[in-house]
Amino acid sequence: MPIDLSPELAWTAWMALATALMWAPQILWLIADRGLVPALMDGEHNITYTAPWAARADRAHRNAVENLAIFAALAIAVHLTGTGDAATASAAALFFFMRVAHFTVYVAGLSVIRTVLFLVGVGCQLTLGARVVGLA
Repeated sequence: MPIDLSPELAWTAWMALATALMWAPQILWLIADRGLVPALMDGEHNITYTAPWAARADRAHRNAVENLAIFAALAIAVHLTGTGDAATASAAALFFFMRVAHFTVYVAGLSVIRTVLFLVGVGCQLTLGARVVGLA
């Protein structure tokens, strides 16, 4: 039985898939740098990154996971309440692109741009939240 996804839920699915792949660069570097067994046996997450970009990739992935939880809750709420419209669909799409760009510039070490992208993403979350609680 096909499910009719709202734009907000479709963008949530795309964001979840992108977030699921964001761990790959740093773990591939870790395997190349330390070897397969040490990379996979770090149960305490105590490995020190010798490449600054890899450490940033790890932090960027964690940040994406944290923000996905907020975004997904709000997108689901928009869907369930039927309050979605062109503004919420656009905010969901923009959130996806801002978060992918955020990951990219975070790994590259472009902190000012990273912050701007993060704040635009927060604005997208606030757009969804405001719609759900009736402020917009």
